[in-house]
Amino acid sequence: MKKSTVCEQCLFYVYDDEADAYFCEVSLDEDETEKYMRASDFACPYYRINDEYATVRKQI
Repeated sequence: MKKSTVCEQCLFYVYDDEADAYFCEVSLDEDETEKYMRASDFACPYYRINDEYATVRKQI
């Protein structure tokens, strides 16, 4: 996973109307933030795909 595409697909990547921008709702600690900023292949431990149909599939 590349970090440039992972965030856009993540459940925690949300739009803030007041700031008119997208933000990650997960609070990364200082070490995790540094790894993310420096590495091109950092895999976020909190990443969850934003799949709005997951609940529907469970009901079938």
